[in-house]
Amino acid sequence: MKGVTILLATSAIALPVSAHAQATDAASANTDTSDIIVTAVARGQNKLDSSISVSSLSAEQLQTSAPRSVAEVFRNIPGIRSESSGGEGNANIAVRGLPVASGGAKFLQLQEDGLPVLEYGDITFGNADIFLRADFNVARVEAIRGGSASTFASNSPGGVINLISKTGEQEGGAIQASTGLDYSDYRLDLDYGGHLTDSLRFHIGGFYRQGTGPRQAGYDGNKGGQLKFNITKEFTGGYIRLYGKYLDDRAIGYLPNPVRVTGTNSNPHYENIPGFSINQDTLHSRYITRNVTLDGNNNPVVDDIRDGQHPIVKSFGLESQFGLGGGWQVTERFRYSDISGRFISNFPSNVDSASTIATALGGAGATLSYANGPKAGQIISNPSTLNGNGLLAQIVVFDTKLNSLDNITNDIRITRDFAIGGGKLSFTAGFYKSRQTIDTDWLWTSLLSDVVGGGNAALVNVRNAAGQLVTQDGAYAYAASYFGGCCRRSYNVDYNTNAPFASLSYETGRLTLDGSLRYDFGNAQGTIAGSDLGGGRVGTISYDINGDGVISDAETRVGVIPLTNPAPVKYSFNYWSYSFGANYRLAEYLAIFARYSRGGRANADRLLFGPAVSTVDGHLVSSDAAVDMVDQAEGGIKYRSGGLALYATGFWARTEEQNFEATTQTFFNRKYRAYGLELEGSYRMGGFSLTAGGTWTKAKIVSDVLNPAVVGNRPRRQAEFVFQATPQYDFGPATIGVNFIGTTSSYTQDTNQLKLPGYTTVNAFLQYRPIERVQLSLNANNLFNVKGFTEAEDASIPANGIVRARSINGRTVSAAVRLSF
Repeated sequence: MKGVTILLATSAIALPVSAHAQATDAASANTDTSDIIVTAVARGQNKLDSSISVSSLSAEQLQTSAPRSVAEVFRNIPGIRSESSGGEGNANIAVRGLPVASGGAKFLQLQEDGLPVLEYGDITFGNADIFLRADFNVARVEAIRGGSASTFASNSPGGVINLISKTGEQEGGAIQASTGLDYSDYRLDLDYGGHLTDSLRFHIGGFYRQGTGPRQAGYDGNKGGQLKFNITKEFTGGYIRLYGKYLDDRAIGYLPNPVRVTGTNSNPHYENIPGFSINQDTLHSRYITRNVTLDGNNNPVVDDIRDGQHPIVKSFGLESQFGLGGGWQVTERFRYSDISGRFISNFPSNVDSASTIATALGGAGATLSYANGPKAGQIISNPSTLNGNGLLAQIVVFDTKLNSLDNITNDIRITRDFAIGGGKLSFTAGFYKSRQTIDTDWLWTSLLSDVVGGGNAALVNVRNAAGQLVTQDGAYAYAASYFGGCCRRSYNVDYNTNAPFASLSYETGRLTLDGSLRYDFGNAQGTIAGSDLGGGRVGTISYDINGDGVISDAETRVGVIPLTNPAPVKYSFNYWSYSFGANYRLAEYLAIFARYSRGGRANADRLLFGPAVSTVDGHLVSSDAAVDMVDQAEGGIKYRSGGLALYATGFWARTEEQNFEATTQTFFNRKYRAYGLELEGSYRMGGFSLTAGGTWTKAKIVSDVLNPAVVGNRPRRQAEFVFQATPQYDFGPATIGVNFIGTTSSYTQDTNQLKLPGYTTVNAFLQYRPIERVQLSLNANNLFNVKGFTEAEDASIPANGIVRARSINGRTVSAAVRLSF
């Protein structure tokens, strides 16, 4: 090390360790006793001296685990349940049994360099991971579960996952070209950093890629890239850093797809539908790319379904540290992010036999024909043999315009150490401020499609017995009529969060005691519009969509937003969070710790359009609806000596939750309890190394205001045991390894009927360095093409045996050439 300081995450002081050194520590499986944690703590600490649970992944580990998204990166963190089946984003992420009642990462905050990507991780159709990419800019991923995450970040009582950027301490960079061998994906990554002068350094990097992606969609579903940079000026007693990010990327959002289920709810067998693979196909197609609808101002528009998840992020920030004299230090972080884009994807509201759907939409004697594609106009004379499966899908296009998810965040803190009673007392105090905009329009429509893989599905028309079209060019409605005409909505709300916080930590001998306190207060102000608000608001009208002067049957079902009759949103919230911990170093290589914490999460857009907020004046109907609290206790033992490190943590949590799920139009108001054991370990001997982790969780619903029948049940999708393990061996110029990710079974819904089977996936990697600075690599994600189900819409096996479920992606193999310089 060269005395270079860097402040990362939410530490209160800078650490005399470079990002390169930190990455090296993580890569060595945390066997170095100087391993320092910096995320969601008052100040940097050695793992064995801290009373929190933290894990880290180095840049090298990110490469070898063969992730296809950030959600797949998170699967390798103990205690984290990352349902990585949505593509590049839209993953459901939970920690230590805390619930995912709807979607996203409600109790877990995703950060870049110590500040949140979004203030709320579960914005509907705007989950935080959509706006996050892991590329060569990342030096290290650090994750805290529970503990001080309650007091050193807002809205994150479950934990914090922080992507820490390289900042130029290590001179040089790399360029890598990669391609899919059994799927279409072409990508170029590059980065470079170093010193411009003795006191000025920089880093710049990014990627660009294009291809169909891991599933067969029939078009380039993944297209775009990212560019990030930072420049750091060091001076006596501190530094100042400026940084920026530009992300413009399109990636398909994979939603549930049809799969056939036989057997019983408790012992089901999931199998592919003829002509459609649940882990390699998708209900997207080269022939289904246009969504004709009305926009947020009720004007005709044609949106491109190929946009998928399309985040556009333009952000810049400042980070600085300087001394005030007398041992006092100030740390300032600021970031402004201009965030917009779109989320558009196909959701099957129902998949059934073609004849059953034809009758349901067109009545007895209804007939079917192709609306587009190579068979456009052709009559489907024998629906029961259609594509070898005889099925049709009633698709709701989740077309959501993200007008603005702009986020502005500032965190300032002051720190000082005091010598007291033969020990050291560390004091930190600060103030956090953020403003999160949620300005979105929901522009959903209802289409009818056949069910076939390979990106070859086409739209289908229905005619009634009299030969009159019920659909128009495959559209049954220009609204979410399959959902009863709901959800034509507009949100335009700003959420302000303010939080003073303080902490004290006292170290004396082998004992470390710490406590921290945070007070969050803020408000929500704005308007929402939609017929779901009631009060005579109209959400469906007749409208001549195609402008031919005739109102067709489908054009009598056109969704509009009642813009002239919005409802106000105007309420405030506040809550206290605290965390107290103790750590005792039994020996140089052994420590025990215990901690109790209470933290909160303010509810955002998912609280709206429900019973909690008045549609008359925008105030809360129930004062406790704005915030959900989480109480947690944890304790464990940590061992690290030579090449062996072992960590075991027992945990308990009690969680409140009020939420809304868009796909089922269901509100939740309940409490949960979870307890369990989290294990993490690593071992290194010569060229062999092993990292592994597992989490056993016992969770249940302890109360439910709206649906008492589920009390005592296990929360949906909550497995009792999840695990990961990565053995690898380095020999000369080569490295070979395997990454195992596994889970036991869980239930599709809170009624605890239909099970999602447990599964284990295997990711394999091989690296070969023929000459200095050149590396050839081969990696396989889901090597054995396992069907791994993360969620399903159906609570039990339907009469027709067709379940709508999300599986992880099937096998993808890629190769890369990397040149370091």
